[in-house]
Amino acid sequence: MTTPAPALPHHPIAIVGAGLGGLALARVLHVHGIEAAVFDLDASPAVRTQGGMLDIHDDSGQVALRAARLYDAFLARVHAGGQATRVLDQRGTVRLELPDDGTGGRPEIDRGDLRDLLLDSLPDGTVRWGVKVTGARPLGAGRHEVALADGSAFTTDLLVGADGAWSRIRPLLSPARPAYTGVSFVEADLPAADVRHPESARVVGGGMLFALGAGRGFLAHREPDGSLHVYAAVEAPEDWLDGIDFTDTEAAKAAVLKEFDGWDESLKALVTDADDALVPRRIHALPVGHRWDRVPGVTLLGDAAHLMSPFAGEGANLALLDGAELGLALAAHPGDTEAALAAYEETMFPRGEFSAADSAQSAAMLFRADAPQGLVDMFTADHG
Repeated sequence: MTTPAPALPHHPIAIVGAGLGGLALARVLHVHGIEAAVFDLDASPAVRTQGGMLDIHDDSGQVALRAARLYDAFLARVHAGGQATRVLDQRGTVRLELPDDGTGGRPEIDRGDLRDLLLDSLPDGTVRWGVKVTGARPLGAGRHEVALADGSAFTTDLLVGADGAWSRIRPLLSPARPAYTGVSFVEADLPAADVRHPESARVVGGGMLFALGAGRGFLAHREPDGSLHVYAAVEAPEDWLDGIDFTDTEAAKAAVLKEFDGWDESLKALVTDADDALVPRRIHALPVGHRWDRVPGVTLLGDAAHLMSPFAGEGANLALLDGAELGLALAAHPGDTEAALAAYEETMFPRGEFSAADSAQSAAMLFRADAPQGLVDMFTADHG
């Protein structure tokens, strides 16, 4: 007589990915007395920096933070002055300057601070760190078995893919894969800019800088600690970054700045004066309008569902709102997961499609032949 294999660990709700969307979902569920387990491949929350500043929109990210009962704590962490915006052309001429007058609906917060706010609001042990999900398979009746890199597995009644662009959960729902958008970023940091890089600090100003030309530009923002985070953006073939040796920082700076011949030296200094290694990043997106037929017991949120280019500033906001709305839907349909998932996806799909289309249009506008005129026109219309 054979001994039956021991039962796998079981989690009623399993969230793959401890980014902003997954954490927002876990928090809203916790507020409503529903337990969830979150799995993340990072060894700890401090293993890597979380990126730069986020503007949290009043009609999406802020709605999510209210649902999570964290809105007041969020306001205590925002970066005063962070909504100031400067638009320059490639000669360094200021084409538009908008102060942060405190009335905007998009306060800025450091991504790491926002993630910490969400993490600290969850019961200890909610996030299982250092767990790499490699895939999942349906078991029937909406249940799934989730496979881990260490050879172990667990089962779940509800599986949520909050695991970003290259989601291991998405194949359960959709064959879609992110495609290169035609734009590559190279990221740079200038710490203690007011003291160490005063000219660059002056160029960027107190909030966000857009210095744009045809097919390229410098995007930068000031962080609360006084550092500058810079993105050199270039319309380029997908293999452009492969030809740059990023282990040799000086050579990498030269290769990137070759794309900005003739640009004002004050703008090129945003890369020249970077203190640490440059970080390459290709910009990918899922097809605009990506959606799937309802599959029992599984769904996606954030970039896993609707990865888009960053040029409308919607990605983090949508992830937060997706997580909050999914949590609210589950709380509103106790005992009927399928009704909750159907209700969530019904609003998430058109919202994601609208923002993805907006992001794609913004990318085309930012780097068009007469740049930065398109951005100047947009801001002038918004503030007219």
